[in-house]
Amino acid sequence: MPEGHTLFRLARDQSLAFAGRPVHVSSPQGRFAAGAALLDGRVLDEVTSYGKHLFACFGADTLHVHLGLYGTYTSGTGVPPAPRGALRMRWLGAGLDGGGVWTDLRGATACEVLAEPEVESILARLGPDPLRSPRGGAAAHRRIGGSRTAIGALLMDQSVLAGVGNVYRAELLFRHGVSPFRPGREVDADLWARMWADLVVLLRAGVRMGRIVTTRPEHRTRRRGAVVREDAHYVYRRTGLPCRVCGTEVRTQEMVGRNLHWCPVCQAV
Repeated sequence: MPEGHTLFRLARDQSLAFAGRPVHVSSPQGRFAAGAALLDGRVLDEVTSYGKHLFACFGADTLHVHLGLYGTYTSGTGVPPAPRGALRMRWLGAGLDGGGVWTDLRGATACEVLAEPEVESILARLGPDPLRSPRGGAAAHRRIGGSRTAIGALLMDQSVLAGVGNVYRAELLFRHGVSPFRPGREVDADLWARMWADLVVLLRAGVRMGRIVTTRPEHRTRRRGAVVREDAHYVYRRTGLPCRVCGTEVRTQEMVGRNLHWCPVCQAV
């Protein structure tokens, strides 16, 4: 599932490509036909993200998209390819240079037109987004610090904080030596403040690079130049491989429906 940095980049790129101009909206698949008809030809004001949600504002109506596990956008310039397969929604517009721009949405969990109260209802259910509310760590800790639930589960709860997914969960916990099984109430305010600040830095780096890189140079096989894929993470998807710090075999266990990765020594309970 795309994490917060990906949605932030999508919102920025869609605003740059389409905002301030009429957008032709269609639904080749037909599942979003009514919503597309309502938005078609209207001027896009802006696209914003919050956590894992996208909000495209067309005047009084807002297009809400949640990509879920399988949703993807593809975009380009010029003439778009002929619609194929389950193409939920297509945007066509005139780019800043006068040429055509387009973007296609497939497989999203949610693609719907909402009024302002419905948008506010979604936002009210979400915890602080480190990219949108970098000072929101204390609000997140009010939920974490009073909970018996494992911190590895709390980090995936979008009502606690928004935008963190499986990769950032595993990597943040490793970087701070925290067992994913530690109850939230055993994560004190000072530790959480350090974790939150680190999360803000990691997400911003993800926006800048367009990928998640969480390792420090001293823990990579190549300390200079571009970070190769094999060096990007400490524990995520490294089951059975040696920990980059202590050499212990990285373990995996399911937690809240997703595979959790951790080092049992560096992150001892």
